[in-house]
Amino acid sequence: MAKIGNIDLGAFPLLLAPMEDVSDPPFRRLCKMHGADMLYSEFISSEGLIRDAIKSKQKLDIFDYERPVGIQIFGGDEEAMALSAKIVSTVNPDLVDINFGCPVKKVVSKGAGAGVLKDIDLMVRLTKAVVNSTSLPVTVKTRLGWDEQSINIEEVAERLQDVGISALTIHARTRSQMYKGHSDWSYIAKVKNNPRIHIPIFGNGDIDSPEKALEYRNTYGVDGIMIGRAAIGYPWIFNEIKHYFATGTLLPTPTIADRVEAARNHLLWSVDWKGERQGILEMRRHYANYFKGIPNFKEHRQRLVTLESSEEILKALENVREMIF
Repeated sequence: MAKIGNIDLGAFPLLLAPMEDVSDPPFRRLCKMHGADMLYSEFISSEGLIRDAIKSKQKLDIFDYERPVGIQIFGGDEEAMALSAKIVSTVNPDLVDINFGCPVKKVVSKGAGAGVLKDIDLMVRLTKAVVNSTSLPVTVKTRLGWDEQSINIEEVAERLQDVGISALTIHARTRSQMYKGHSDWSYIAKVKNNPRIHIPIFGNGDIDSPEKALEYRNTYGVDGIMIGRAAIGYPWIFNEIKHYFATGTLLPTPTIADRVEAARNHLLWSVDWKGERQGILEMRRHYANYFKGIPNFKEHRQRLVTLESSEEILKALENVREMIF
């Protein structure tokens, strides 16, 4: 059984990855509905929280139906990370997660995210500052190392466990790989098999089908799997994996009606959370993902991303259901 602090996640949990501009409350709600066991917020800048930045503050929104849910923070300054962890604790998430894995230049250039992979001592100090500033379980998501010449994940795992983290998620790529090439889960297996390691170890990277999830579970012995890009526009993947684990058979792929229903719910929840205008704008990036691979969808997508009222968009989605059938 995988357990983070007092959070019991079951025998082999499936976690929704924290993804910028994706893992907001409406999307998390969909993934929860379709079988995700643990949810994470978009990553939040520690500096932004301290400055009371509106966008950062809004990312603190969590709801009881999401639980267990963690809020992820990032930064490169010990005091700022400690203070932001205290701010996060006030909204009562189930845990605080630290991002030491984001590879994008605007984060790395500030000495945060995967930028911290160059300085393990700093990573340890930042983690310790967060652990010491909250009573919540603290977890970390990171990568194998900065590049192939500096893969240091075994040392990182031991040292972060020693300063008090309750679980570790490892994206099986280096920062230099970004999201390209193949992930190498053999390094995750080394961490998991290290006799010194007693916290849950979750694997992340390239899981995009039930078959691969089962193969990686059996091959690498992780305590659970975190799924990111494969869930975008396809929240069904969580239940598909669980069904395959239980039965060895694949669930039918979502119908057009299923896809329309998911997009409809996502839109309604986005509007409810962010307001009509912002909810509609932020939803536009998702339509192509929900209907990926559907023939003749281009015309419908163009309409969906140009309409300016939720009522019109809902009608357009019904047209998709009717016209493609």
